[in-house]
Amino acid sequence: MIKTYTSLCLCMCIGYLSFSQSDIDTDIQNIESKVIEWRRDFHEHPELSNREFNTSEKIAKHLKSLGMKVTTGVAKTGVVAILEGTKPGKVIALRADIDALPVTERNDLPFKSTVTTTFLGEETGVMHACGHDTHIAILMGVAEVLSKHNDFAGTVKFIFQPAEEGPPPGEEGGAKLMIKEGVLENPKVDAIFGLHINSGTPVGTIRYKPGGTMAAVERFVIDVKGKQTHGSAPWSGVDPILISAKIVDGLQTIISREAPLVDEAAVITVGKITSGVRFNIIPETAQMIGTVRTLDPAMRTLILKRMQEMVPAIANAYGGEASIEIENFTSITYNDEELVTQMLPSLEKAAGKDHVELVKATTGGEDFSFFQEKVPGFYFFLGGKPINTTVVAPHHTPDFYIDESGLILGVKAFTQIVNDYLAQ
Repeated sequence: MIKTYTSLCLCMCIGYLSFSQSDIDTDIQNIESKVIEWRRDFHEHPELSNREFNTSEKIAKHLKSLGMKVTTGVAKTGVVAILEGTKPGKVIALRADIDALPVTERNDLPFKSTVTTTFLGEETGVMHACGHDTHIAILMGVAEVLSKHNDFAGTVKFIFQPAEEGPPPGEEGGAKLMIKEGVLENPKVDAIFGLHINSGTPVGTIRYKPGGTMAAVERFVIDVKGKQTHGSAPWSGVDPILISAKIVDGLQTIISREAPLVDEAAVITVGKITSGVRFNIIPETAQMIGTVRTLDPAMRTLILKRMQEMVPAIANAYGGEASIEIENFTSITYNDEELVTQMLPSLEKAAGKDHVELVKATTGGEDFSFFQEKVPGFYFFLGGKPINTTVVAPHHTPDFYIDESGLILGVKAFTQIVNDYLAQ
């Protein structure tokens, strides 16, 4: 159930500042310790997609304390807050994702996650192994800073989104469900902005790309059926494990021999294979789960078509059967070129022109892309790698680490974006 709490809306000044820029800068600096404290709390107490109950409660409590109109239970566990100005104007949305991952943390931090759970039938740790804890803390900091400046034209909508990593099988969630429930309406959003901290980008640096910046993401499930038999007599059965190996090999030839990689990157990854119960039994079935990443619509169509043709054909060639189901998780994260041009100076003000870098696209995926299909959006990357560090752990790994000194730039960047967008 969605519950709405309304109190006297605090207003801020952006386009028509009643506080000086130095006042805002001071507020940003003064909130850094709070942002870090929030981040550590979320990091120590992570929650998986569509299960972010305590996380959303903490977020809502903070936003209500600022006097905002706060709605909870959006897309199951999401939180949306509205900060209205004293004058009519545009509506700008800022988004942070709030879910963690089924990863067992290996870092030696005083706020290390020791949370465990069962995910897809397996015991696992739970960890903010992608940095969403920092995104929450940054946006909470932005909300507090902006709520102190109360004479602006327009509206700011703060969107704390659950299930960015994908809802559990059989459930709805994430940006798609938020949109379905009307998060971009009432008031109607004119533009939306998001950021992602990055363990490989140096602290103090912001990176961006106009147009396609992150990949469309598909999740696929391949079910292989063979014929069970004794492991000593493989000729008397049909081996689904062998067929699975041939399918994995065949899928990679789509990338290496059919996809025009000179245009854009593309990836097919099998991340999970399940089959068999004993060393001397050839099993009846096998299942593979994986992902496809594409940055070009035409290439995406080609790859998905060839996968659907190839999987049953390979199985048939070895005497078995196979089916494939493909589910879309994200679209291409597409930064509106006009909006990027308009707002790039804001990032340069926040970080310094020499610390804002144009980069190539990445095959990571983001369901922020669904917001961008509805309204112009700009998604950029925030540095989280310690200075003078050469080797860093990738996202979604047990050793993932973020330098907290990079968080304050996220607060500055979002605040500057709101300032300049509403002023225009």
